[in-house]
Amino acid sequence: MQIPIFTVDAFTNRPFSGNPAAVCLLENDLDEDLHQKIATEMNLSETAFIRKLKPGDDFTKSSCFGLRWFTPANEVPLCGHATLASAAVLFHVQKNTNSVLTFVTLSGELKARQVKDHIVLDLPLYTAYPQELKEVEELIKAAVGDMIVQDLRYSPDTKKLLVRLSDTYERSVLEELKVSAQRFLSAEKTGKVKGLILTVKGSSSGKGHDFYSRYFAPWYGVLEDPVTGSAHAVLSSYWSEQLGKKEMLAFQCSRRGGELKISVRNDGRVDIAGQTSVVLKGNLTF
Repeated sequence: MQIPIFTVDAFTNRPFSGNPAAVCLLENDLDEDLHQKIATEMNLSETAFIRKLKPGDDFTKSSCFGLRWFTPANEVPLCGHATLASAAVLFHVQKNTNSVLTFVTLSGELKARQVKDHIVLDLPLYTAYPQELKEVEELIKAAVGDMIVQDLRYSPDTKKLLVRLSDTYERSVLEELKVSAQRFLSAEKTGKVKGLILTVKGSSSGKGHDFYSRYFAPWYGVLEDPVTGSAHAVLSSYWSEQLGKKEMLAFQCSRRGGELKISVRNDGRVDIAGQTSVVLKGNLTF
């Protein structure tokens, strides 16, 4: 059996930065266990599977597809960068002729459209609510030690904990922070946290990035994710409220790094735009 597969660096316009995702194009249904086996084999933070929804669908002409995402350890309900990568394979490699693509996913219908040299994802926007420090104190200590925490929020929809560090810290402090995410597994006692976002406010000059972040998900087998669309579905809601802005520019400060253009909409959703670079084309053979 052969399956076309691609590696796409998402939220970047150059190879070997941003967040890499593998994308598989499924002409036919795949045995359920093979999704996870392939994702484990690829060993990237996400492997996406695009499938046809009905006979006669075509990767170059159809506008609606099924989409699933797997980490090396398990399936996840939402992945922004692998959705961006999937849209890039359809738009740029398959030369899909539609202006908007719709993906049917575990998080409902997600849309992707091309705007100049960016692909814009239409994602759900998730609210994060105030979180008591006492419940998660050990986890935060494992993440940031004795650094000053300015705000603490939890998003029940995504099971992500948002930790805002003091505004006295610059971007460089976040970048240089040494994090041992493996320790989070024993430090997290509530059973409700599946992702940890660290974030700091950006420059107040109105130029540059509005906020910075890093994201860790050892509960899903991903120690640090380079650039995370789903985390920004939480961050966008939080920082829009904090900064009083709908349009924002964000940067995720992982070693690879990546930039996201954010537009918070009035309908409870968020447009997150990024660029992509296709770095590998081939076939899985088994």
